[in-house]
Amino acid sequence: MRFDMRAPAAGAPAGELYQAALEMASWAEGRGALAAIVCEHHSMSDGYLPSPMILASAMAARTTTLPITVAVVVLPLYSPVRLAEEMVVLDVLSRGRVNYVAAIGYVPQEYEMHGVEFRRRGRIAEEKLGVLLRAKTGEPFEHEGRRIHVTPPPHTPGGPPVAWGGGSEAAARRAGRHGLDFFAQGGGPGLSEAYAEEARAHGHEPGWCMVPPADMTTTMFVSDDLDRAWEELGPYLMHDVQSYASINQGNDHTASLSFAETAEQLRAEDRSHRIVTVQEAVSLARAGTPIPLHPLIGGLPPEVAWRYLRTVADEVVPALGG
Repeated sequence: MRFDMRAPAAGAPAGELYQAALEMASWAEGRGALAAIVCEHHSMSDGYLPSPMILASAMAARTTTLPITVAVVVLPLYSPVRLAEEMVVLDVLSRGRVNYVAAIGYVPQEYEMHGVEFRRRGRIAEEKLGVLLRAKTGEPFEHEGRRIHVTPPPHTPGGPPVAWGGGSEAAARRAGRHGLDFFAQGGGPGLSEAYAEEARAHGHEPGWCMVPPADMTTTMFVSDDLDRAWEELGPYLMHDVQSYASINQGNDHTASLSFAETAEQLRAEDRSHRIVTVQEAVSLARAGTPIPLHPLIGGLPPEVAWRYLRTVADEVVPALGG
């Protein structure tokens, strides 16, 4: 389940959405949920989640077994030492259930707001990533004449897992160079090759590398009545589509993007945002495809979102043997 906490004027109030996100995480961990994913953007007019660490902490406090992924952390906007401290505390609080995907981001106004130079984001990320990876281990070290020692010791040996994300060859090589797993947003086989080549060149065995196909579904709802579901969910799906499209003009490689202008066009694409039947969802899951739920998409009112979540828990999960 993914939560970005958009709360546009046409949707539910932010307070209701945040409370619902916590309740959904707690409810879902015993009903087949693989993970909760929280996202990060800044200064978005619809209130897109700017502080994923806080929401991840609240979810960790409400759950006991559910893995939580913070994806992404826009690393150049953070102090790497302070970020490491927060990650370690959350690692202790969650008993090692939180992992991270860091990246450089792509929205200039976010950098402007935080007073960080957008054109230097790659170099800044490289500098901060090295510090973060050392700091999160809890081992003391010196950096630029400063003694750094993040405490308390992390629950996870070596600190919580950090992967690198992005959609460029530079991102793939950065992941390989630092010995991290790589989560691409799109691209082609060249990214996998660049990642593995850079990892081996720096003495690392390549880790997990995900380069999604262009037609990968990143938002899915399950319903027994597709026409009714599209009528009900269409405006909220389109808010998500159009909001991302507005900050990704010219982007032709990110799998989750659509430039559809209407819900009818989005449905016809049958790609990034899909509504499927129970049987289709069961077939996908049996084939090993996770069902990517985005229950509060576009500020979807919680009372509506719960109906679709319960369809998954009450009809899809039992068909898979629990």
